[in-house]
Amino acid sequence: PGFSGADLANLINEGAILAVRSDRKDISMVELEEAIERVTAGPERKSRVISAREKGMVAYHESGHALVAWCMPHADRVHKISIVSRGAMGGHTSMLPEEDRYLWTKNQFQDFMAVAMGGRVAEQLIFDELTTGASNDFERATKIAENMIKRYGMSKNLGPRTLGKRQELIFLGREVNEEQDYGEGVAADIDREVKSLLDEAYERAENVLAEHKAELVKVAEYLLEHET
Repeated sequence: PGFSGADLANLINEGAILAVRSDRKDISMVELEEAIERVTAGPERKSRVISAREKGMVAYHESGHALVAWCMPHADRVHKISIVSRGAMGGHTSMLPEEDRYLWTKNQFQDFMAVAMGGRVAEQLIFDELTTGASNDFERATKIAENMIKRYGMSKNLGPRTLGKRQELIFLGREVNEEQDYGEGVAADIDREVKSLLDEAYERAENVLAEHKAELVKVAEYLLEHET
């Protein structure tokens, strides 16, 4: 779900290449699973050597994402958790929607932000340490919170309105910049609302992982032994 026709063609092509490398006559689900991860996250970086402590942090980080996702009623289902390095990522948690999605709800956004916070919360809960591993998680969560307030009118205080005139490259579907069409007072309100949404997501993740700490440890220990 969510792949375009070109993405699917790329996926099948990657699967075919992997099947040939394994001397197979057909493309099995094993090759397709690996192809999905290559397309979405990049190839495995088997040469990357990390310390036992860093590996442990990655395992708990990914377990945090997965466990929060498992407990959130509106999050996509957890498909796979791995601490095998791919591209720039030390590990990753794959979540797959049941079907293509054209509309998002406020509940889904809130659950997704909580899932994004799960990695950092797990690191803090187990190691009492902050790492750089959550930077991309925070970026995605912040973007969702901003869109909820500025594009989708999901703010109680600012109401059903859009804020900021976006300029896009329509054919590429990419945002170029945004023209601020509101005053400093409203800008401050937006900042407060975004912070409130992110703080709430962090707190929800904290509550889940504090309650399910035993399961968090189990999943992380399994990952440290089996990697996936």
